[in-house]
Amino acid sequence: MNKENKLVPGLPSGFEDRWNKKLLLKKKLLKAIEKSFIKFGFDPLETPSFEISENIGSFLAEDESNPMSDVFSFEDGERNITLRYDLSSPLARFVAQNNQELPSIYKRYAIQNVFRNEKAGNGRYREFMQADCDIVGVVNPAQANAELCNLIASTLIDCGLNKDQFTINVSNRKIVQGLIEELKISEEKQIKVMRAIDKLDKPGFGIKGVEDLLKKERKDASGAITKGADLNDDQVLQIINFLKVKDLKELKANLKNPLSIEGIEELEALFEVLSYGKYVDQVKTNFTIVRGLAYYDGFCVETNLNFKATNNKGKEVDIGSVCSGGQYNKLISRFKGVDIPGTGVSIGVDRLLFAMSQLEQVKIEEQKPVIVCVMDKQYLKNYYEILNTLRENNINSEIFLDSKKNLGKQLTYANKRECPVAIICGDNEFKDNTITLKNLLGVKGENNQFTIPKENLIDEIKKFI
Repeated sequence: MNKENKLVPGLPSGFEDRWNKKLLLKKKLLKAIEKSFIKFGFDPLETPSFEISENIGSFLAEDESNPMSDVFSFEDGERNITLRYDLSSPLARFVAQNNQELPSIYKRYAIQNVFRNEKAGNGRYREFMQADCDIVGVVNPAQANAELCNLIASTLIDCGLNKDQFTINVSNRKIVQGLIEELKISEEKQIKVMRAIDKLDKPGFGIKGVEDLLKKERKDASGAITKGADLNDDQVLQIINFLKVKDLKELKANLKNPLSIEGIEELEALFEVLSYGKYVDQVKTNFTIVRGLAYYDGFCVETNLNFKATNNKGKEVDIGSVCSGGQYNKLISRFKGVDIPGTGVSIGVDRLLFAMSQLEQVKIEEQKPVIVCVMDKQYLKNYYEILNTLRENNINSEIFLDSKKNLGKQLTYANKRECPVAIICGDNEFKDNTITLKNLLGVKGENNQFTIPKENLIDEIKKFI
């Protein structure tokens, strides 16, 4: 291959390599998340990356002419298959397929990658990891949803956040749905209204942006136009006035629609159960939260961080919710013969990672290996004896893999790897049954190299790791 035809290394937009400290932090977060999920009594589930397209549905797309525009779909013989865009739709298919074998209340967690064909940036990716917990079955909604709120708070604290660094915002979709019905908004416009309201707190929107989406169209800063719900002025005014109400009692006094009242009373019941636990102060009402996905029909939750993060250009950005979800009664009933309600939440692991990697308040314990230098090929067997001793004592260790390189190059490699200690043995050490250690993290200019009896190796190494 000539120079002109050589490939240029790079990634498509919305995808990211993770390595070193960032990957170690992610693994630490995942460990804390899974431990918390298990502590709350959830069982693991793993489903394939692909689902049959008609089973997974088209709940994401805002383009009515192309309902699968926001997902990655492929032809597979006579059927289309789609990369999962969330973990709830695969759960619905799994429960419908296996409901006879599952307990009457099925609590499952899943931690897997999902894929969305959408604009990336500021902690948003086209492939990202979600950590979901769902409760499927006939339950007391107040108890189940309070359990999820407590789970969110406990998990984020276990991940290393302080209580004042996040807020769990809750609402109930029935409140808005009742208002929409009272305003006689047609069914085909309702999902657009829901999605418009859901964007209130999103960057670049606010009241004006939502108002434009409720009307004919919205033009963003780039000039791109999004078709609106095309409501009349009175309908828009009443929705905007609703969005300005923050207090549950005030809302109850102003809304008289039976469905809205039902949603308000469900929130009151939620807070009563929350008061029995220790995280009620973390949970606040925010009636603008309705969740953009069409299958939610009751309790809704979004968890926002109370601090800003910066993108790779150093610009301060609002990364949005790090844990969202809600109640769904019809997602599983799409499948024949199954009608089971559910409720769940999803932690955006990579979005949480994006924010927490900038905080630097979570300590990452990197256990870099001790390196055994190869001074003389004739002693290779002896070097491997030392290596085996280290590993038998659970000490991360490696041997330099090129005996032709001189000691200087081996130590340069070790420094780049950030190895804490180098083991250097030659004729004298093997003759005297000793081992020379070099402290690679010591202060430059000090005497960081010393020789010890071979039998003291493990005790001396443990001083550096």
